[in-house]
Amino acid sequence: MPETIDAELIRKPLKEEIYDALHRHIIAGKFSPGDWLRQEDIASQMGVSMTPVREALDLLVASGLAERVPYRGVRVREMSTKDIVEAYGMRLVLEALITHDAALNITPAYISSLQKILDEMKKQIKLNEVPRERQLSREFHSIIADASGNDLLIKLYRVAANAFPDWLLYEAFYRIPDLLTNSVAQTFKEHKAILNALTERDANKAVQVSVEHILDSGKWLEQYFDVPGELLREKEQQVMRLIGKS
Repeated sequence: MPETIDAELIRKPLKEEIYDALHRHIIAGKFSPGDWLRQEDIASQMGVSMTPVREALDLLVASGLAERVPYRGVRVREMSTKDIVEAYGMRLVLEALITHDAALNITPAYISSLQKILDEMKKQIKLNEVPRERQLSREFHSIIADASGNDLLIKLYRVAANAFPDWLLYEAFYRIPDLLTNSVAQTFKEHKAILNALTERDANKAVQVSVEHILDSGKWLEQYFDVPGELLREKEQQVMRLIGKS
């Protein structure tokens, strides 16, 4: 009996389990921007009733990954150029704040978790492993957010991370497979630099390397998704002034 009670206590509500599953599928690119998330189809595929699916979709909308269209339903969020540039700027700001606080408050357990993710990411080098690499990258940044210990900042970061179109960046791998090897290696190098700065509790260095990591995403947005470079540079300059970087 005690084992059963414990299992019940740690199990998530069904709506959250469905939300987690849908979240993973969106980040992995199994749903594309604009794809409809049909309650009936999801309920049938997952073998659940419509109510928790509807609640899970509400959570997706609240997180910023999906949008509700009146009289039509819920779909994966489509982003305008303005949306992308704004999300990019917000991610730059929050990345700096998160890594600064994480460097001051991180514990050995968080460092160990980040190292395990890096070890796993190093194995994801093939095109069909991109979805897994993408999810691991999300988990890496999410753990850093948790390590900051700032509850409000963590909530804001979750919203900004969901709004940032990183799933679009990975689509370039499928269009231009030759990009994969160098990009994965560069991403690993950048993540390793972030972890090293956090391990050394060097807040200034952590801010520097984490911001550089997101700036690299800005180059992808410009080069492969035709986001105007002048808009990205303008946003970057605003953020750099805000966080005191030249």
